[in-house]
Amino acid sequence: MNKFAGKNIVILTGAGISAESGLRTFRDADGLWEGHRVEEVATPEAFQENPKLVHEFYNMRRAQLKTVEPNAAHLALAEFEKNHTGGFILITQNVDDLHERAGSKNIIHMHGELTKVRCLDTGEVFPWKGDTGLKTPHPKSGHADGRLRPHICWFGEMPYSMFEISTAVGKADIFIAIGTSGVVYPAAGLVSETKHTCRRVLINKEGVSNNFFFKEMILGAASETVPEFFLG
Repeated sequence: MNKFAGKNIVILTGAGISAESGLRTFRDADGLWEGHRVEEVATPEAFQENPKLVHEFYNMRRAQLKTVEPNAAHLALAEFEKNHTGGFILITQNVDDLHERAGSKNIIHMHGELTKVRCLDTGEVFPWKGDTGLKTPHPKSGHADGRLRPHICWFGEMPYSMFEISTAVGKADIFIAIGTSGVVYPAAGLVSETKHTCRRVLINKEGVSNNFFFKEMILGAASETVPEFFLG
């Protein structure tokens, strides 16, 4: 009998799952983000003060994304979703598109997406694969007036789709966190929003600061543990 049949499953993924594809995690051990302080490249104020640098930073991240592929953990989640008979929502803190490229469908990017840009005037979001800059033509108006920004949730901004996320988490029969540090809020607090009967599972290389919320812990590389947990 399928141990997950008919269950409402909510999955939260973090940087750990993408790191196994060779994608550099945003924050390095020295606290710098690919050589830059957070305040220089990942805040609304940074974009106001030096938009050229911010565009260049995300161009670099977008270029790196093209050099990596989904790993076994991404593929296992997509395969599981395709065959699952209950509810399934994948919430990711990651801004890459590796879940999509693996085949996952029902995804919420709470911190935005590298492969999209947003209009500063209307809030409209557009798919985007190439570089951006101060003179990038607007997808609708065609004007090169610097009115586009990366579709990324910066420090000081509210993560996206929080009502939808909280609603899904509150209905979960099984909540599984994969490759997450457990220290970045509000993502780290989602497990505490689950109902008391929810099965809460942490799949990570090591324990995290919010360990006590989880009923089960599976330690190891996501590319090995995730396929075994979902498909084994």
